[in-house]
Amino acid sequence: MSGTQTNTVHRVGLVGYGEVGRIFCAKLGERGLFVAACDRQAADPAMRDHARAAGIPLFDHASRLPRESQLVISAVTAASAREAAGDVVPAIAAGTWFLDINSVSPATKQQCAATIEAAGGRFVEAAVMSAVPPYGLAAPMLLGGPWAMDAAPILSGLGFRVTPVSDRIGVAAATKMCRSVIVKGLEALVVDGFTAARRYGVEKEVIAHLEEAFPGFDWPAQARYFFDRVFRHGRRRGEEMEEAASTLEEAGLDPALPAATAERQFTVAAEVRKSGHTAAPAGDWQAAADLLLDVLNTRR
Repeated sequence: MSGTQTNTVHRVGLVGYGEVGRIFCAKLGERGLFVAACDRQAADPAMRDHARAAGIPLFDHASRLPRESQLVISAVTAASAREAAGDVVPAIAAGTWFLDINSVSPATKQQCAATIEAAGGRFVEAAVMSAVPPYGLAAPMLLGGPWAMDAAPILSGLGFRVTPVSDRIGVAAATKMCRSVIVKGLEALVVDGFTAARRYGVEKEVIAHLEEAFPGFDWPAQARYFFDRVFRHGRRRGEEMEEAASTLEEAGLDPALPAATAERQFTVAAEVRKSGHTAAPAGDWQAAADLLLDVLNTRR
């Protein structure tokens, strides 16, 4: 491909038609781009209906994405990132931009980069530093890798909010993963601590002490948000924390804490879903804690 072809993006392929993939498809479509998507769950009637209503061609494998895509975005779960990079190779033409927004360790990003670069693509790592739904394409992203500076104005022109941080693959990922050790760990701590406080009837006293120790932090509001994120996305967040554990291990550090956080995220989400719920109930955090206590059969 010529520089003009690869540096002007009119056609985009999305790997992963989950929450983030659907948002990106809709927003890019609104900007007049042709967007196609793929997902291993493409046979699911609800997913197919959603894609059809949105006017998005949906394929069941990344290799079937149109080879004419000038930009391919990988937005899958952390555990599927390497597989997605390998699967999409047949759809990568020489010079295709490949934006990997998955929450994985630096080593995993480097492995994905090697796969895409060997196929002639231009790999750009991206670390999404906030939840996507409130912002859409404008969710802040850190870019990394040899192509980051070249990709930044192209992505900005599409509506993305990007900041190149390094020409080395893994720096952006390390930033995201180290932050996630704290954020996702805090989610798990709050869910466990507040649920236990609810079980013992001491939540008011616990919150009062927390507010004294951390003035200005709205613990009830944050607790409500944390419960909902774990209930809705615990599996995805658990996979991210497995990658965070790998990040610490790659740095020669003990990965025990993020590994435990991963297990807690997995367990809470699985137990809640077994009860037929996919989100925290409406109301304050106490309603979510009560649901969890009921699910675990430990309510007084």
